[in-house]
Amino acid sequence: MKLSFYTSNLFCKNKFVYTTLIIGSFFVFSACANKVAFNTSTTVPAARGYAKVKKDDNGNYKIAISIRNLAEVNRLQPPKKAYIVWVVADNLPAKNVGLISSDSKMFSQKLKAYFETVSATKPTKIFITAEDDVATQTPTYINILETNSF
Repeated sequence: MKLSFYTSNLFCKNKFVYTTLIIGSFFVFSACANKVAFNTSTTVPAARGYAKVKKDDNGNYKIAISIRNLAEVNRLQPPKKAYIVWVVADNLPAKNVGLISSDSKMFSQKLKAYFETVSATKPTKIFITAEDDVATQTPTYINILETNSF
């Protein structure tokens, strides 16, 4: 009788240890990188994606964006030239950090796009607009995709 109690007690302790390890691992990995989904777009409702922000060894923030079902920019109404990625940090104005162009190899037949950049400041919000001028320093078109503040 004592043997079955001992084994069931040992099982419960091991189950607790495994559960604690799994939950602890989740918190460790989530502390390393923030993964934030983009809100559903009213302009391109099929577009889905997320942004990952991770602090690197130099104290900068690596931003990686993955999007699927993003319509080609020249098919928007009105047509535009490029998708621009904007980063908001520390209540500063939005900063143009690069473009996702539909005529580059970043788009596949399945309308997938990837974008990576590095920022010296921690982003609090990321959004994407469609623009005619790829060098614009202020967003002029409505947001195609945006994250909530994080």
